[in-house]
Amino acid sequence: MPPSTVSFLVENQPGVLFKVSNLFRRRGFNIDSITVGALENSNYSRMTITVDADAKTLHNLIEQLDKMLEVIKVKRLDPLRTVRREMLLVKLGTIDPMAREDALRYINNQHGLILDIDDENIIAEITGEPEELDQFLGYVRGIGIVEMSRTGVTAIEKGRLMLGE
Repeated sequence: MPPSTVSFLVENQPGVLFKVSNLFRRRGFNIDSITVGALENSNYSRMTITVDADAKTLHNLIEQLDKMLEVIKVKRLDPLRTVRREMLLVKLGTIDPMAREDALRYINNQHGLILDIDDENIIAEITGEPEELDQFLGYVRGIGIVEMSRTGVTAIEKGRLMLGE
């Protein structure tokens, strides 16, 4: 089962990210991914965190987050109603012509973008569900991953129910 996704609005001020991540640390939980970005109203930011926790523990974490002064609203996103995306930048070693051909095929199959290509490497951008990125990385591991960077999950629920901004 994929990790739970929690989204919350916070005041856009120094130290909030530290306080939130410290709460998870004190409770002994590793944050699988975290993304933070300012909203249209720059006084607020949206944080999206994925964490592997059972229902009771997750409920307790959400209650603790909700008690923080800087947190405006917090919600566990319903996995059946949530669009989740993550971006991967990956540099693949493609000196071998067959490796280059395979890399281009895998990137195209994932609807990825070629950002740079030279005699030795291809840099691509892949966007999708975290599990899709994991699958893509499994395919290209044999080609040779020179370097990679992942953004972490960002998510939003479908329909009229909103976290509120």
